[in-house]
Amino acid sequence: MNDQTNRRKRQHIEVIGRDEGVERNGRFFDAMALQHRAMPEINLADVDPSIEIMGKRLSFPLLISSMTGGDDVLVEKVNQRLAQAAQITGVAMGVGSQRVMLEDKKAAASFDLRKYAPDALLFANIGAIQLNNGMGPDQLQKAIDVLAADAIFLHLNPLQEAVQPEGDTNFANLAQAIGHAQANLNVPVVLKEVGAGLSVADIELGMRHGIKWFDVAGRGGTSWARIEQQRRQDTHTLGFTLQDWGIPTPLAMKNARPYMQDAHFIASGGMRNGLDLIKSVIMGAKLGGVAKPLLGPAMESTDAVVDAIEALKKEFVTAMFLLSASCVDDLYLNDTLVLSEG
Repeated sequence: MNDQTNRRKRQHIEVIGRDEGVERNGRFFDAMALQHRAMPEINLADVDPSIEIMGKRLSFPLLISSMTGGDDVLVEKVNQRLAQAAQITGVAMGVGSQRVMLEDKKAAASFDLRKYAPDALLFANIGAIQLNNGMGPDQLQKAIDVLAADAIFLHLNPLQEAVQPEGDTNFANLAQAIGHAQANLNVPVVLKEVGAGLSVADIELGMRHGIKWFDVAGRGGTSWARIEQQRRQDTHTLGFTLQDWGIPTPLAMKNARPYMQDAHFIASGGMRNGLDLIKSVIMGAKLGGVAKPLLGPAMESTDAVVDAIEALKKEFVTAMFLLSASCVDDLYLNDTLVLSEG
């Protein structure tokens, strides 16, 4: 199992690198037009994109979304560079699934990232399905501890698991197990999809079991169904048929709005530039997650990741200026900034 999990992580990166089709490029955020201000009445130099979240100060509301981890030199180097870049640029970071480190102690090194990012907001990550496979709060705490994480993602990926050759598909009564985990952990649990979106029913179910944080992680970016299809050895085309299944990220955020007084939301899935990020904040996201656009730079160098993040920040700050928003609070759930939604 250990070798199989590590090999799967490497295969994921290889498929993403060779198949441009895994990037679905839904561009659903493009349907939202923002209200340009020709006289913004503020100085661009005075625009402050920083936020405070979970007790940490970030330079702007960016999350380096979960990508990978495992006992592989490339995987370890990617995570190290992402963590270093998170520290340098002052943004948040989530790691890929840590199940592999609970199966293989050597894989823990790829998640031992606090030394590279002493001040960053860091999210641990375990597949929620593992709670139905005997994993308990003690093992979740190990995933948190190795990272000295501020919170933990419990990711929900029924589509990916259904297509994955070795997938786990027993999602029965999972919400109760998630609630038990949150009750026994001293950091927030963030329920996170991986590219198919969270529905209103999912949010309500999570909230009934004590969850206050959600990453809607909708359709529009990387298709894990398509990635897993290319790892199958049979002739079926299940993953290709379902490669565009799910709720687009902006729609998932719009549907989540009635719950934003009592819960907090992260938007990810198809976010590719600073404009997508600012639109997600306007729709109520506390953070916007970006993954695939940072994977290529992370395979190159820390400096390349820093450059990519700084480009996102410049786009975000420039858009704030053009909206006459001097701080992020001016953006959050501000419908006056929206000209149209397609």
